[in-house]
Amino acid sequence: MNRKFFLFLICIQAVCFASAQPEQNLLFFKPDNPLIQYTGRIDFFKPQMPRFWQPGVYINFAFKGDDCEIILNDEVLWGNNHNYIELVVDGREYRMQTKSKCDTISLKKYLSGKRTHKVVLCKNTEANIGYLELVGIRCKQLVKSTAKPKRKIEFIGNSITCGMGNDDSEIPCKTKNWYDQHNAWLSYGAITARNMKAQFHLSSVSGIGLMKSCCGHKIVMPQVFDNINMFSDTIAWDFKRYQPDVVTVCLGQNDGIQDSAIFCNNYVSFMHQLRQHYPRTTFILLTSPMADDKLRNFLRSSIYEVKARLEKEGERKVFTHVFEKQYIAGCDAHPSKAEHKEIADELTALIKKIMNW
Repeated sequence: MNRKFFLFLICIQAVCFASAQPEQNLLFFKPDNPLIQYTGRIDFFKPQMPRFWQPGVYINFAFKGDDCEIILNDEVLWGNNHNYIELVVDGREYRMQTKSKCDTISLKKYLSGKRTHKVVLCKNTEANIGYLELVGIRCKQLVKSTAKPKRKIEFIGNSITCGMGNDDSEIPCKTKNWYDQHNAWLSYGAITARNMKAQFHLSSVSGIGLMKSCCGHKIVMPQVFDNINMFSDTIAWDFKRYQPDVVTVCLGQNDGIQDSAIFCNNYVSFMHQLRQHYPRTTFILLTSPMADDKLRNFLRSSIYEVKARLEKEGERKVFTHVFEKQYIAGCDAHPSKAEHKEIADELTALIKKIMNW
């Protein structure tokens, strides 16, 4: 490691620790402690400071004691973007936002009378709001967490899959920042995975398309799917770290209605890319939950055509699903929290049937 960079890293950690006085009798546990579980696309180049961008990346740990502190760094992208996180303590969910470049989050007020406490920390906002880094955990004793579920699901998509605009419980739509209503923890993918007792990855970016993205984005999903940060980063993701049993693909809302042959060609090419990474995975191609009648019909015929072409090539693990209802009750005509649950219930039933889970 470059010496100047190393000294800079130590300086950042020192600033972080100085930002809050530690509680007495709490021990510091580094992020590479084997009792801390990570799920998602995470950059472990610096094991003492794991960095993650994607929505829905989550960290599990368990501890004993009457207090615990989580120390997080926030990139504060553009100088003012602060990530939202979901904190789940002993089964109770708390949504909050970081306040500075380094936050020390005390769990004391969230603890029940239990002797051992289980904690999940989930990144609610997406990659283009900036990264988070786990600096460490302070508590009296870390203990072994429940083993990770064996089932694994990955959800590929756009802002819908990110959970964009679904949670206006604290800040009304269009009153502050566009990402204030992000809640990846309550996205359809995360809910579906919990319904299935499965691990999950949200491989999603707001505005992204299969061959055409919206909102000035120059990237499309096939270009960035290999990255840890799927918005703009070029750090390669190691697909050996996570081989999902099921992958759902929910793209097309931002593409809109395209030339059918060109769109299907691009879709088939992307499926070839996915199959190279996931030789044994079952794929489910979805229409967009936000689609109006015209776009739904276009996507319906497209995914049917893609499935038929792949089956001619010998594929036997590709399925399709059409959302017949339009889900637009959330912010910016995105699905609301209640609608994400509806979508998740629909997907849960489908995956149970396909996978015999």
